[in-house]
Amino acid sequence: MLNRRLIRVKVFKLLFGKAMQGSDSLDQAEKELMLSCSKTVELYCFLLGLPAALKEVAQARIDAGKMKFRPTPQEANPNTKFVDNKFIGILENDTAFHALCKKKGLLWGEYDSFIKKLFASIITKEYYNAYMESPERSLKEDAEFIKKIYEEELEDNEVLEDILEEMSLYWMDDLAYTVNVILKNIPAIAKKGVVDVPQTFLKEDDREYAKKLLSRSILNYDEYTELVSSLVSNWDLERLVATDLALIVMGVTEAVTFESIPLKVTINEFVDISKYYSTPNSKVFVNGLLDRILQQMVKDGKIVKSGRGLVE
Repeated sequence: MLNRRLIRVKVFKLLFGKAMQGSDSLDQAEKELMLSCSKTVELYCFLLGLPAALKEVAQARIDAGKMKFRPTPQEANPNTKFVDNKFIGILENDTAFHALCKKKGLLWGEYDSFIKKLFASIITKEYYNAYMESPERSLKEDAEFIKKIYEEELEDNEVLEDILEEMSLYWMDDLAYTVNVILKNIPAIAKKGVVDVPQTFLKEDDREYAKKLLSRSILNYDEYTELVSSLVSNWDLERLVATDLALIVMGVTEAVTFESIPLKVTINEFVDISKYYSTPNSKVFVNGLLDRILQQMVKDGKIVKSGRGLVE
């Protein structure tokens, strides 16, 4: 499930935290990293349970309308297209998926207020009305409608972000990535009729990549920070932005450790991460200094890349 970008972010957060705390326990750091990675899969499961929670609210509204002494024509003969959504039916009928969510405490029950407000927002949207008015009744259309909810309703939702932060500190900053994974997987879920919970890593060697990037960044932190300090004129370590320093240390570690990753990829990745987790000027600083260090290490034979185009 996790791609290399998200792995780098998780390693960066841990490395930065360890540097600030002065902790260098590799075993503890590795366990925390693996826990952080596995928590993203739990977030996937939690978010995938959202449509069924919305259906419960919709069904409750329908039931309440029918029970009125004098229901309106619409309440007496409600449009049940949403509560009959076939994709939601797949999620509800997958007993293994439901059991996993229950076991891990990944249920929406205690966030009923949020679900009601979210549903109230959804039913005002044009895409909802278009779906409800369409005469088509197909799994494909139902799945596309659920995708629309994820695309339209979760981004920049501060209440949802607060809920996720309350549930797990490891979920901070994972929302957008996890939603994108769900969007990619919805067609496969619809086709198979079951929920395949993704593995933590896209490839097995990504697990080793994560562990090695973290452990070697910690082990070489002092050496590489001294290298950075020696190359920055009129600056000392205390004046360097701590996030920039951690990113540069990781960039050097990745370049030295992983022969098959091109230098350009390493530089671009850590520059991009600096845009979100450091100062406005960090991208220029990280880009310039990391490129300078890596090019010098290539000349000194400390970085060896195998394969065409991996250095330039």
